[in-house]
Amino acid sequence: VMGILDLVLQSSSSVSLLGTLVVLLLVYLLSSSSFSSQEDRKGPPGPKPLPFIGNLLEGEAACCFCLLVTSLMFYGSRVSLILSNVMTLCCLFTVYLGPQKVVVLAGYKTVKEALVNRADEFGERHAMQITHDYNLGHGVLWSNGDSWKEMRRFALTNLRDFGMGKRASEDKIIEECEHLIEVFKKYKGKSFDFTKPMNCAVSNIICSIIYGSRFEYDDPEFTSLVARTNKNIQLVGSPSIQWYNLFPWLGKWIPNKQEMHSLIVANKKQNLRLFSRLKETLNPQMCRGFVDSFLVKKQNLEESGNTNSHFHNENLLVTVLNLFAAGTDTTATTLRWGLLFMAKYPKIQDQVQEEVSRVIGSRQAQVEDRKNLPYTDAVIHETQRMGNIVPMSLPHQTSQDVTFQGHFIEKGTTVIPLLTSVLSDESEWEEPHSFHPAHFLDKDGKFLKRDAFMPFSAGRRACLGESLAKMELFIFFTTLMQQFRFTAPPGVSEEELDLTPCVSFTRSPSPHKLCAVACM
Repeated sequence: VMGILDLVLQSSSSVSLLGTLVVLLLVYLLSSSSFSSQEDRKGPPGPKPLPFIGNLLEGEAACCFCLLVTSLMFYGSRVSLILSNVMTLCCLFTVYLGPQKVVVLAGYKTVKEALVNRADEFGERHAMQITHDYNLGHGVLWSNGDSWKEMRRFALTNLRDFGMGKRASEDKIIEECEHLIEVFKKYKGKSFDFTKPMNCAVSNIICSIIYGSRFEYDDPEFTSLVARTNKNIQLVGSPSIQWYNLFPWLGKWIPNKQEMHSLIVANKKQNLRLFSRLKETLNPQMCRGFVDSFLVKKQNLEESGNTNSHFHNENLLVTVLNLFAAGTDTTATTLRWGLLFMAKYPKIQDQVQEEVSRVIGSRQAQVEDRKNLPYTDAVIHETQRMGNIVPMSLPHQTSQDVTFQGHFIEKGTTVIPLLTSVLSDESEWEEPHSFHPAHFLDKDGKFLKRDAFMPFSAGRRACLGESLAKMELFIFFTTLMQQFRFTAPPGVSEEELDLTPCVSFTRSPSPHKLCAVACM
């Protein structure tokens, strides 16, 4: 079934047809007996599940309903065109993906009410089977309880201590811009794929905070770590891994799981080697990065006789892998979307470059310039909104029994906040399906904050590196706009540049090449 659905989704015309079909089926489901209100517990409405398989194979209607939920991750830009119609039908509904009950939150008001106003009740993390296999309740992304609180608190403190949101990080980003510019200049205006250099540049910022140093772009240890991490992010979003999450007993027949295992084991071994080298030169009085601080904290606790601490080797390893992955993929992908949008919409690129030239000239852009570059800032925000990097957020879980919008939700229920429904909510955005920087500008051309701008999620589980990501996006994007003109490859028109996203756990541009023509 999944193979057939994959073939259907690979066709843009089929996706449009699927979108129409889903809306019609939802109307049918909501108005018929097949869509249960679960009145016995007053739970959120949803199609009636079958034992074990849930709604996956229960007729065409329910199957397409499940497909709506799963396809949002992969085809957000197309499915979001029908999302507003879905939201007029229900902003809170239940679907059974196999044996797993999932409550879906759609629309700005519903997502905000759950994640912000009811943060404690909706603040647990649901660890998918594949993430549980390799995180085992450790780290900061997929953990819960005291361990998560301790690791998140420690990570936030140390990310700030080592420069997140401060001048120290700004200097690191500016230095990395210089390396990235040199790579772009080597192509002398010829088209190339920005993925690898962009990933390396962004990854070096989190590396300098975690390990205390950056790496050269041709360092095989560094490039292999980045490549394996990005490949894992692609694999974790693949249909076969989603099936494994629902039915773990399928594991030995899923090649992607075996590949993920090899990649994760290799990354763990490589990090252990890095930890060992850092430990050999550790100076408790002069910590170089997050790993040093963790090792010193662990050592102090052990010396004081504390044997029940969450500061142990497994938590260090998983937390570092979490930070490395989260600190590389999303920001680098957003920047790639930004440059693609600039090549696609040259008039918008003209306005950005005019503003940058007028305000800062040829000097290096700095964070304090943001307030004087409202149009550039608006374009960056619109890139995040339209790029829609994590359309389904990471899955949440209720920490207790909850009565929400008049419906009962049991403790431990998986909750999916559809961030794509927030970023394309027609009641919040004037042109939700178009690249429209004016969303973030007032009538006087000044930057305008929007409450429905939630690319970093919200509440207790909001991205802990948000301030660092904002700084990176502004400095990298503004500096690149200052240095280069981005265009489609020779023989390709702006209209032909494809904005179709690539299938992955995060939503990235399809493989493409652009030209970076030096301005200076």
